[in-house]
Amino acid sequence: MEPYYILSSGTIRRNENTILVEKEDGAKKVIPIENVDALHVFGQVTMNKEFLVFLAKAGKPMHVYNYYGFYSGSFLPKDGNTSGELLVRQVEHYLNPEKRLFLAFSFVEGAIFHACRNLREYPGTEPFIAEIEKELDKARSARTIADLMGCEGRAKEAYYQAFQCFLREDFPFEKREKHPPSNPVNALLSFGNSLLYATILSECYRTSLNPTISYLHEPRERRFSLCLDIAEIFKPLIVDSLIFRLINTGILCPEDFARDFEGCYLNDQGRKKFLQAFEEKLKTTIKHRRLKRKVSYRTILRLECYKLIRHFLGDELYVPFKAWW
Repeated sequence: MEPYYILSSGTIRRNENTILVEKEDGAKKVIPIENVDALHVFGQVTMNKEFLVFLAKAGKPMHVYNYYGFYSGSFLPKDGNTSGELLVRQVEHYLNPEKRLFLAFSFVEGAIFHACRNLREYPGTEPFIAEIEKELDKARSARTIADLMGCEGRAKEAYYQAFQCFLREDFPFEKREKHPPSNPVNALLSFGNSLLYATILSECYRTSLNPTISYLHEPRERRFSLCLDIAEIFKPLIVDSLIFRLINTGILCPEDFARDFEGCYLNDQGRKKFLQAFEEKLKTTIKHRRLKRKVSYRTILRLECYKLIRHFLGDELYVPFKAWW
């Protein structure tokens, strides 16, 4: 199974035991439902209740993105892997300040490890790495989530400032701006993070984790905040490193972006380039030291969910994923 990205506008409907995508120009594409891991809808499409029931029965999540390519929401079939015991343990770890702080720091530690790993590949980033590691030392002694997030915020600021040392000159970047993204690099970060967030949500759905109970980010209405926690570890490893490669090798160029009063965002051509590279990244395999076999980045995301489950159930202390290659 693999994810399918619907970029064109048109209609999506059930056709016997397949998904039929009919574009506005009349072109049709048939997708066997058993081949689908998740649907990612970017185009302006219409669908009916019958199609949603079809997805639900097959257990296939669907993620929807707005006009600018940023995550808007998800359709998740009825939970098939619910566990009352795990839900109680997740809530317990949130309500216990010590247990919550342990997990929150673990997510920050994994994020900072991969941020420094990225920067070490480029000359001239040593002062920024030193500043980031200083914030990690402060985070170790943080006593509240607010203090911890303060350390993380300052570490991220130093990390983003380092981008100017190695990104191409026609991709200037001074600071992170999200609402709206002000330049191509910010647009890529927002777009890539949205994709990663939705991908992690798909993996959480296939486990017994409740994605609304989080530890670093506050649980809020209308968002799956545990996915934000897990994404902190993998944004530098998967999204940022991909962005650096696409920019510095010339695969993405300024012509792949558009601007309006809402800011800067990828155009259709740029979006296709990024989605193809993102999917290739998730399919890339590495030799897992513990499992002694090759696993993909997508599998690593699911394994991280299972590590959290084992931690909640008291089977194994959680240690954030850290790339060893």
